[in-house]
Amino acid sequence: MTACPFVIAIDGPAASGKGTLARRLAKHFGFAHLDTGALYRATAFLVLEQAEDPSDPVIAERAAGLVYPQLLSDPRLRGKAISAAASIVAAIPGVRRTLLDLQRDFAAHPPQPAKGAILDGRDIASVVCPMAEIKLFVTASAEERARRRLAELRQQGTTVILEDVLQDLKERDARDIERRAAPLIAAPDATVIDTTTLDADAVFERVSNLIARALASRR
Repeated sequence: MTACPFVIAIDGPAASGKGTLARRLAKHFGFAHLDTGALYRATAFLVLEQAEDPSDPVIAERAAGLVYPQLLSDPRLRGKAISAAASIVAAIPGVRRTLLDLQRDFAAHPPQPAKGAILDGRDIASVVCPMAEIKLFVTASAEERARRRLAELRQQGTTVILEDVLQDLKERDARDIERRAAPLIAAPDATVIDTTTLDADAVFERVSNLIARALASRR
């Protein structure tokens, strides 16, 4: 009998460091990684590519059904307009329902030879994978997240000021937290990690130790 994959669910707001952590953990432990936010960015991209309205439920849900794996690594998904539209389509219940099975299938059947899966997003522990072995909620102050996002945007050559980035993050937080469909929350049994004053290495060490202990107890 094949053992069930080891699943790690990482949730948190934008620019909290969860994506960086998830990728690093996946590489370290040999797990498959799915950035679920890319699914919503891909949906937004397909909507905007046709010059359609991302807030239209019918159009957005149809676009979600057209998302394909190769699109998730397209660098065009990282644009500011796509990020803003992704937050809008993510609040549409039909879009979330359409993408839910894809996420759960990835967790249940991670690509070979991975023995486990790491999914990061907004509702992984609370909705997508409530039975995950490890549940994390990675957060940081809005001001620190804005500084991180500003550095990232400037590295990409984008001209932007901190105040605008902070305002954009606060608006995205509000949409994520206040939406009716799978709002951004920390699962009751999730380990909350505030990265405001922690560097990436410190967060990685703490979480990798947590995972190593869980893997050892599973053997």
